[in-house]
Amino acid sequence: MSRIAPETSAVEEMASAHELTAADRCDSCGAQAYIRVSIGSSELLFCAHHGKKHQEKLSAIATEWHDESSRLLETNRA
Repeated sequence: MSRIAPETSAVEEMASAHELTAADRCDSCGAQAYIRVSIGSSELLFCAHHGKKHQEKLSAIATEWHDESSRLLETNRA
């Protein structure tokens, strides 16, 4: 997970309290969201593809960038 905002324990607790789930959907295509971008009081959700596509432009204005796309690389554990 990566952030643009400065690292603080309060920010860490907030992020871990709201991990993205299968119910969180990409605002661009409707796929499962793995990236949450906070811009002021607004929030955008993106799949890994659209998050990477828009990262350069959004990172300039984002207050937080919560990226769980590394979960796509985890192997299934039985």
